[in-house]
Amino acid sequence: MADYAIGDIQGCYERLREVLDKVSFSPSRDNLWVAGDLINRGPSSLETLRYIESLGSSAVVVLGNHDLHLLAVALGGHQPKKKDTLEGILDAPDHERLVAWLRQQKLCVHDPRRRFVMVHAGLPHVWSVEQAVANAREVEAVIAGNQAPDYFTEMYGNDPARWDAGFTGMDRWRVITNYFTRMRFIAADGTLELATKESADSAPEGFAPWFEYPRHDDVRVIFGHWASLEGNTGHNRFIGLDTGCVWGGALTMMNLDSGEKIHCDC
Repeated sequence: MADYAIGDIQGCYERLREVLDKVSFSPSRDNLWVAGDLINRGPSSLETLRYIESLGSSAVVVLGNHDLHLLAVALGGHQPKKKDTLEGILDAPDHERLVAWLRQQKLCVHDPRRRFVMVHAGLPHVWSVEQAVANAREVEAVIAGNQAPDYFTEMYGNDPARWDAGFTGMDRWRVITNYFTRMRFIAADGTLELATKESADSAPEGFAPWFEYPRHDDVRVIFGHWASLEGNTGHNRFIGLDTGCVWGGALTMMNLDSGEKIHCDC
């Protein structure tokens, strides 16, 4: 039995199966932890989503920005973007079941035994692990509940740019969502800078990569989202698994106990 974490698949189903075959992955024995962005931009979003859903309890999934985008199109009245590859899902006869399953997934998963957190974009230094988990559960309940259409209608936006525990309603949910699914650069006071998407050394003045700020705990953070890092954060405790498969890089999977990384060229 082994647990593996994998970075952004983004609809690259054949590469997913290839990297799983390298470790003889079996859902009857092993677990797959997916760091968000299961779908979109790649050629086989429907097949990828169906496969991860078919793993049942053997899949542990956090939502990424592309996964939320599918839900915003399906539930919030937004239109697909030019480069999206969501049509296969939206037109599939089982799309309602797949959308319902996606709505049940997490924004943050904490494994106290291994002392790690899995998120899509990152874990802001202005939150403790306990605060992060509580904030995630709050938004997860909205996504899974009756307020979901309103949430997805208003989800997009860069404001508020900084966390305030006094926020309520959509302002609160949007900034929580942005920390978990869009964050790259952040200021010392927690202000997000969401326009810059290049490498870690391209930080705008007054900002730094979120993983450069000290944390007052010993948790390791597994994340995806930032392909231009190529998995390199310079910190052993911050483990980037998005190595740009959909952009011609690689799909990276890691054994959660041994730390061994398995790659598949894309």
